[in-house]
Amino acid sequence: MKKLYILPILGLLFIACESKQKDTVEENVVEDVEEVVETKTDTETGAKAFWNTLMSHCGKAFEGEVIKAPENDDFRGKKLVMHLLSCSDNEIFIPFNVGDNRSRTWVLRYENGTIELKHDHRQEDGSDDEVTMYGGTTTNSGLPNVAVFPADEQTREIIPAAATNVWWITVDDSTYTYNLKRLGTDREFSISFDLTKEIQTPEPSWGWEEYSANL
Repeated sequence: MKKLYILPILGLLFIACESKQKDTVEENVVEDVEEVVETKTDTETGAKAFWNTLMSHCGKAFEGEVIKAPENDDFRGKKLVMHLLSCSDNEIFIPFNVGDNRSRTWVLRYENGTIELKHDHRQEDGSDDEVTMYGGTTTNSGLPNVAVFPADEQTREIIPAAATNVWWITVDDSTYTYNLKRLGTDREFSISFDLTKEIQTPEPSWGWEEYSANL
């Protein structure tokens, strides 16, 4: 009779062990899937690859040329220099000098798989220009070599005519381009920088002298 009692008990123990083992396996599978998703989100998106390519050029300066602009554009005939001044996991500062004018800095921010572009404009004394911090944010994770920035609401408020602006930046091991198209008009602008020819570090943008000195 005792054997008859033992058999159900053993059966219950077996079921409990099997259930516990199943729960453990399921937990491990969930953890593995979450790890894969997290890794893909963090390292394999186009935006992250784009960001990492930019960071690979950090600290270097390059000379550029006008590819497309109106004939009377102020950029024509002037030395164009970009300097990847500072790079981190979520922020990149790129001063952009046009001849002796050091008023411009491109500010890029990475967050949640998207990238924001802002144009920081300063007066020669370092104070904010009347028109500054306009730009936009990518609407998706993008591609490894290009990021597209439609004008945001702040831009529309600062420069109403620029509400239909679309900026885009391309980058790879050899070339960086900065581009602008104002939809609904014939306004187009494009400059290109040769990343294979590093040049001397330029003077810091206006208002960034102390920041540059502390790097």
